[in-house]
Amino acid sequence: MQEKKDTVLRSDARRNRERILEAAVAELTRCPDAPLSAIAKKAGVGQGTFYRNFPHREALVLEIYRYEMQQVADTAAQLLETREPDRALREWMDRLARFAMTKAGLADAIRMATGRPGGPAKPGHAPVTAAAGLLLRANEQAGTIRPGVSPDDFLLAIAGLWQIDPGSDWQPRVTRLLDLVMDGLRAGAPGR
Repeated sequence: MQEKKDTVLRSDARRNRERILEAAVAELTRCPDAPLSAIAKKAGVGQGTFYRNFPHREALVLEIYRYEMQQVADTAAQLLETREPDRALREWMDRLARFAMTKAGLADAIRMATGRPGGPAKPGHAPVTAAAGLLLRANEQAGTIRPGVSPDDFLLAIAGLWQIDPGSDWQPRVTRLLDLVMDGLRAGAPGR
């Protein structure tokens, strides 16, 4: 009976943590210095539960960044299971762009959390780099992109995403940019 109770508590604690993260993403995207009490209230958890999961603002912000980055990365394998490699890559690029544009407000919260001397470092983008590598390898094996494109090259090629104003009508511009990158990847592909 104790094992079942522990499992229920763990799943309940996991749900609380997920609700906190969802509420925090919404609030911190809207206002980078949103009060933690407002985030806890929006998540429907008490202060104790909130601080047990995230003892300070920096821990919350860095976990959001890690969590959101992992969500984007995880879609790469999911897309490869259901689509041709070139279609999976292009759709993943769209998802990465949506992440970049819709989470731009979160960038201010991340800078605030990591910008002070002695503060925590901004987490790296290893999950996204690995996801890009997975997609690029699948496409190279299928002959749908030019050989030899590294994940670092790819991320550098799409870095223009982070220069686009998320407050503008960004979708058409992002589509053009990513189509251009995809056309460049396809140029010289052995399967074409």
